[in-house]
Order: sequence, then structure tokens, then C-alpha cells
Amino acid sequence: MISYNPKHWFRFLFNFHKGDTLRQLVVFVFLISAYSGLIAYLELEYWNLSKDSNISRLSLLHNLLGFVLSLLLVFRTNTAYDRWWEGRKLWGSLVNNSRNLALKLNALLKHENLDDRRFFRRMIPLFASVLRDHLALETTRLALDSADHPELASLDKNKHVPNQVVSLITQRIYTMQKDGTIDGYQLMTINSELQSFAEICGACERIKNTPIPFSYSTFVKKFIFIYVVTLPFGFVFSLGYWVIPVVAFIFYVLASLEVIAEEIEDPFGGDENDLPTQKIAANIKRNIEDIL
Repeated sequence: MISYNPKHWFRFLFNFHKGDTLRQLVVFVFLISAYSGLIAYLELEYWNLSKDSNISRLSLLHNLLGFVLSLLLVFRTNTAYDRWWEGRKLWGSLVNNSRNLALKLNALLKHENLDDRRFFRRMIPLFASVLRDHLALETTRLALDSADHPELASLDKNKHVPNQVVSLITQRIYTMQKDGTIDGYQLMTINSELQSFAEICGACERIKNTPIPFSYSTFVKKFIFIYVVTLPFGFVFSLGYWVIPVVAFIFYVLASLEVIAEEIEDPFGGDENDLPTQKIAANIKRNIEDIL
């Protein structure tokens, strides 16, 4: 995720970062410009369609369809941003619940319980790390320290790793309750944080595994394509060869909105504007180590 100061206007105007849509669309912008130039040349020099009434009707149709297309893109962008923001709220809840669980365990465990403290100091941040890799669809790489924590060696990377981590934490807490380290009432006070881990994981998986409906995304792309490729026919006689940069700019704006929506609708990937899950997981690890 790109960190920036929204007050630096001029820096934004002249800075082209890796996630800028112009970098991704520059080839298509040149192709659209070449296409618009070809249509303008043929219409102005050979076809001479300026007196054709159908051309004026096409111009009016573009004005009407432009309004409809803008509504579709607004809905598309808002839907994608809702998914991005929901993912951010879920990871914010994960930060809070990890801290709350660590604070409660710190109050419940005696300082002599070094083994338990060391276990939770590693396992609570571990859940955030494996959840990040799980959502990014990457092979989870765990630093298994079988000498200090033989329980970690039981993790199967081919199965649902976040569930296994939550299961290990839960088993350890219930073992502590059976051994008398904590009582039943104290177990109830930390049960909500344990339950929230699985709920947050499921909610993130819902976002990850349920993309924008294919038919809707395809329709928007086709609409943008048809709208742009017919623009030169409708405006070449009022704009002349200026239709080339105008059509290229309109294509850039419309296509950029679609590209941005595609990027943020999956907030757990590795794109420039995706959620900083690695940084959040590192913050959780630092906070838990400070507490325990």
C-alpha cells in the first residue's frame, strides 16, 4: 500500500508511481490514438460524412450513453472500494482482538508461567502472518522451532493453516483451564477473542473468494470499448483532428476507473494499493511481544 500526504497536490501531478494507471494503459492509449487518427483521416478526406444525419444522431447517442456509463463506473468503483474498506476493518479488528487477548492472558498468567507466555507470544502473531499468506494464495512459510514449541511441527501446510493455528491456541487455553492455571470464568472472558479469529478469517475468505460477478465486469468492459471506438465517428466533424487526443483522454479516464476497481476489489493481493497486511502483521507481532 502506498503511503502519501494528500496535501501534496503538485507532487501528485508530476509523479508517476508503479501503481499509476497510465503505466498500465499507455499501450492502449497509443492504439486508441492511432485508431482515432485513422477514422478522422478517412472521414475528413475520403468519406465526407459531415452531411449524414446518422452522424449527428450518433453524437447525441454518445452524450446519452456517457451519462449511463458514468453511473455504471461509479457503482463499480464504490462496490470495489467497499470490499477494500471491509477488508481493512477486518484487519483492524484482528489487531484489536490480538491485543485484547494478549492483555487478558498477561493478566491471567503468572510471571512464572514462562512456557505459556512464550507460546502465546509466538502463536498470536503467527495467526496474522499465516492469514496474510493464506489470503495472498502463497505457500505459507513458517519458521518452525520444534525445540521450543513441538506443537508447531504438527502444522500441515497443505491444509487450512489459520484454522490449525487457532486450534493450537484454543487447545493450549483449554489445557490451562484443565490444569487449573485459569478457571472457567476466566476462560469465558477470553473466549470472544478466540472466536473472533475464526470469524475474521472467514470474512476475509468471503471477500477473497467472491469476486465481482463476471457478467457485470465483462459488461462494463464491453460498454467502455464500444463507447470509445465509436466516439471518433460522432465528434470528428466538430473537433477535427483534435478528436485524437480527446478520445485518448476519455479512454484513459474511463479505463483507469475500471483498472482501479479491479485492483482494489481484491484487497489481499500484492498490488500497490492493496492492504498493507504484512505491515499490520508485523505491528501485531511487535505489540504482542511488548505485552507478553
